[in-house]
Amino acid sequence: MTRSRKEGLCGWLFASPWVIGFSVFMLYPLLASLYFAFCDYSVLKAPVFTGLENFKDLFHDEVFWIVLKNTAIFTAIFLPLGLILSLGMAMLLNLKVKGQAFYRTIFYLPSLMPLVATAVLFLTLFNSDSGLINIALKGMHLPAPDWLASPAWSKPSIVLLSMWGVGNTMIIYLAGLQEVPQSLYEAAELDGAKAWAKTLNVTLPMISPVILFNLIIGIINSVQIFTLPYVMFPNGAPARSTYFYTSYLYDSAFKYHKMGYACAMGWIMFIIIFALTLLSFRASNKHVYYGGS
Repeated sequence: MTRSRKEGLCGWLFASPWVIGFSVFMLYPLLASLYFAFCDYSVLKAPVFTGLENFKDLFHDEVFWIVLKNTAIFTAIFLPLGLILSLGMAMLLNLKVKGQAFYRTIFYLPSLMPLVATAVLFLTLFNSDSGLINIALKGMHLPAPDWLASPAWSKPSIVLLSMWGVGNTMIIYLAGLQEVPQSLYEAAELDGAKAWAKTLNVTLPMISPVILFNLIIGIINSVQIFTLPYVMFPNGAPARSTYFYTSYLYDSAFKYHKMGYACAMGWIMFIIIFALTLLSFRASNKHVYYGGS
């Protein structure tokens, strides 16, 4: 055996744990789900190939369009608000103030809290009668919404709760802000630029790749929202206003035993996320600055 072949064999031996793990836990389930999407499969019985029947049934399924609409509304509200809030927090925490490390820790800690524990905590806070939020609103003589039982307020409550966990996005923004050269700010000050002008013309262009990254991650996480609504609003109550795409996918697979149907939903979700990601890249071509480009 030649030296190059020995080196190649050693390389494959070292990489084999990853290759085996990827093939067993990623590649096979991915290909299997693609096949099952075209089958009538309940897990308890052997899959029966039915072609495009699952996809046809989905497009005639009223619940499918409801969950798709709910997910789109949540994404359209939470995504921009989450990006703006986390960026604002990062810019504030990037200021040189006393106790900077303490403030950064305090603002990041909520994102480390388990989602189920967060949902249970906010079930108490959002309680219309005894919740602290409504007690505070009543104390200020403001309207106290029925957060958990009103279709008009159920989605806003999920959006507000999701804002609780923007610490991860904030940390990524903060890392990007620290990479902005100070010389650019000094040059802008010499030109007479004020704080807002420096933000628009220096900060945002320099961290534009970070903004794009957080946008794409935000799209993926928003479309796949599951834990918070599933714990707080069983069965999508009230009136299916909090029944999201992944909740219906989960119920189809493990509650109704329609695994083939759920696999078809999974691949439609993949296409939606892929299309939104591709659109984000296309729209960012003229707005994202990469150093040296």
